[in-house]
Formats: sequence, C-alpha cells, structure tokens
Amino acid sequence: MTDTTKLAELEKESRIGDYGTETHRDIPLIDLSDFFARKAEITDALWQAATDIGFFQLTGHGIPQALIDEAFAISAAFFDLPAETKEALPLKPGTNAGWEYLAQVRPSTGTPDHKESFQITLPRMADLWPSEDDLAGFRATMLAFERMNWAVAMKVLSCFADKLGFAPDLFVKGHDPQSPDYQSTLRLIHYLGMEEAKAEDFRLWRAGAHTDFDCLTLLHQKDGQGGLQLCPGKDSKGRALAWTDVPPTGGVITCNIGDMLMRWSDDKLLSNLHRVRMPKPDEYLGPRYSIAFFAQANRDTLLEGPDGKYDPMTGHDYIQMRLGANYGTKG
Repeated sequence: MTDTTKLAELEKESRIGDYGTETHRDIPLIDLSDFFARKAEITDALWQAATDIGFFQLTGHGIPQALIDEAFAISAAFFDLPAETKEALPLKPGTNAGWEYLAQVRPSTGTPDHKESFQITLPRMADLWPSEDDLAGFRATMLAFERMNWAVAMKVLSCFADKLGFAPDLFVKGHDPQSPDYQSTLRLIHYLGMEEAKAEDFRLWRAGAHTDFDCLTLLHQKDGQGGLQLCPGKDSKGRALAWTDVPPTGGVITCNIGDMLMRWSDDKLLSNLHRVRMPKPDEYLGPRYSIAFFAQANRDTLLEGPDGKYDPMTGHDYIQMRLGANYGTKG
C-alpha cells in the first residue's frame, strides 16, 4: 500500500470523530429459528438488511441464554483480576490475542478507547489463558462460547454465499477453526465505569467511530448497558451523517458486516460505521461489558469477489493492508 493510500485512509477516519447528529432508525430483527427449513426466507431478510443498513439483530440463534450469562459473568471476573495477573497475559503485536488496557487508538479520534479487552484467537493462545487457580472455568466457558458464535456466523455467511453465487461451504472452509491460519477472534470488552469521572472525561469515547476489519461481527450486549451507535452513511466529504442508538437487549445478537466481506462481495454487502458513546448524565454510569465475535477469514483464504471488482488477495494480506492504512503498523 502506498503512503498516499495510507494518508487517505487516515484522513477519511479523522473526519468522523466529532459527535454529529442523532436520528432514530429501525434495526432489522431477524429470527434464525428452524434455520434449515426457513433458510430461503432468512436469506432474503439478511440480504435486505446487509445491503441496506449494514446492521441487523438476531433472535432464535441457538446460543443458550445460560451460556451467554455464564460468559458475561466470567468475563467480568477476569477483568476484576489483579492488574499484575492480567499483565502476565499481554497482547503481543501481530497476534490479536491477550489482554490490553487503554491501548486501541482510533484514527477517528486520536485518543485511546476507554476500555480494556481480552482477545481470544485460538491458534495464538499459548501461555495466554488465565490459570484455573486464578479463574476456574474460564477457558472451558470461552471455548464453548467461541465455537457457538462461530456456528451462528457460519449460518449467516452461508446465506450470503447463496446470494453471491458462491459455493455453499465457501465461508465455512474460509474460516476453518482447525487450521493454524484461523484468525477469527472472540473479544471480551470492559468499558470503564464513569461514576467518579470528571466533566472532561465525558468528551472521550468508550470506542471511537470505526468500521470492523472482519467479515461479520456478532456482538452480545447486556440489558441496561447502552451506548452502541451506528451510522449507515457518509456525506460527499466522508463525514458521518447521523447516528442511531442500538438499545441493548439481553440474548439478542447485534451483527454488522465488516470491511473484509464488503470487499469479498464486490461492495454488495455494506460495512458501516459504529461507535460506543459515553453515557449521558441521566443514564447508567457504571462499567459496560460486551462480548464480540469477529468472523475473519483465515490467513490463507483467498478473497475473490463474484464480479472480479478487486484483485484477489489473501485474508492475511487484507488485514496487513488495513492495519497499515489505519495504524501505520503491520501485524
């Protein structure tokens, strides 16, 4: 990627960092229950949402509420561990695995997201799991939760494969979790509480405006812990047009298309901006927890669109390109 391209990417994101305006939009709610019997109907609904607003929410996805609750509980317990315990599990450059704190700086804001997170990318987790003595059951719970999110993501992606004219198993093979090149990630996120914050702290962002690098993001939120906003469009100067709150509903998965799938679909599927704003004075000010699964094509998977709009490239090369554009670094 040329320096000119890098600068253009950074300039585009720098224009979306202000608060902007807000508007109400209906977020498509799609029921995945009885999936294989209803696949044609579900496919049409997913395609409509993904080519229009780029966001949708899923019910009937099959992940048990008990497992979701357990994942949230043990995620909170992880973030409550002593700092020195978490510091022994650091995210290392190029791995997208491990713990980081106030480390993700968005080009849209130039400031760190107000959060800590723990990334689970299965082939890269050597020496990064907390011990059973520190947090019993963490690894088993997260392995189960990761795999169930992967299965939901593959159902959704199989619908897109049908519409794009791809082989039915293209995305399953392209996100093979048995491969050492697997790079899908489960991210546990803890946005810091604002109970004792100063007025100037509320000018920051819990997560600045951005698009995701992956194919498909599955986000789990907790009731009463809001702040997620989406923006489906930009004006001719690249500025966000209007932001819409996405209310958190326990058990409902909020999904968005990522940049990788937008390219892979020759721009038929839309990757749109989203962010997490600070709470307003009359809202819950405590810590916010969410869990995201990023379905990201394996490093050796070839991204080749149905119409040949873009040159084919591997999942590895695509991520390297995006990291270089957004952060001036490579993984």
